Amino acid sequence: MGNAGLDIEELRTFVEVADAGGVSSAARRLGVSKSIVSRQLARLETELGVQLLARNTRGAALTEAGVLFRDHAARACAEIDTARELILPDGELCGRLRVAVPLTFGPTHLAPVLAEMARQHPQLHIHTVYSDRFVDIITEGFDCAIRFGYLQDSNLIARHVGPFYGKLVASPDYIKAHGSPEKPDELSAHEALMQGTEAWQFTDGDKIVTVRPQGRFKADNGTALMAAALAGLGIAWLPDGITDEHVASGALVPVMTRYPPPPAGVYVIRPPSQHPARKVRVLTEMLVACFGKASLPAEAVR
Repeated sequence: MGNAGLDIEELRTFVEVADAGGVSSAARRLGVSKSIVSRQLARLETELGVQLLARNTRGAALTEAGVLFRDHAARACAEIDTARELILPDGELCGRLRVAVPLTFGPTHLAPVLAEMARQHPQLHIHTVYSDRFVDIITEGFDCAIRFGYLQDSNLIARHVGPFYGKLVASPDYIKAHGSPEKPDELSAHEALMQGTEAWQFTDGDKIVTVRPQGRFKADNGTALMAAALAGLGIAWLPDGITDEHVASGALVPVMTRYPPPPAGVYVIRPPSQHPARKVRVLTEMLVACFGKASLPAEAVR
């Protein structure tokens, strides 16, 4: 058969299956059912007259033809997206934007920005995944991620879109029972409420002091750690945005205020390609307008 019948959505679906390593994970990425993905793949294979995927018990692996076809299909999809954006009026965006966003803060502080972006660009499909776990944006097929905090070393490109402040807090009951640490080295005697095994940083004059606290209560979500702090279980490092009302009411008390944590940042993280997709640039500009009092230029995260 000729390729007159090749369908851009079928090509996109094939690229997702190739990159995700199977029909189920591709369906999750695309936000559609597995049967739709399977149907589109079958139609594409029929049109091309070759098998692109070898199904097995663990999922699906690309055939030799599939490996050859994948890069061409991905390039074709990217070219079509670029072409569509060029002919759309006045900076309209189209296609799909997949964003990974933290669950703490994301629904309250970032969802309105993403909703406004969707309102301004009616041809753009935005798929957001809210999770506080560390998302591998390349393996999991995201266009970008928005992260709060201090950056880890990586080969990804980061754009700082604004500052982000937090502090140590504890409940009055905890302080009454265990006292309040005055200096960073006193934290080792206290129960820390943490996401995992992270280090905490504090400013001491112009020096940064790093402490590795210990604790028995861990949670991968800031709101859950705040609940533990309110219950008197220990000291938590939390963003001001979620603790302000509890500090104002007296339910939480700022701790060790002479050694504040250095300001963290809000970042847009993207894969290391030469040119960011226009939709990622537009989202970044909207976030700078929302958060950016001290925005920095794009930089590689080393």
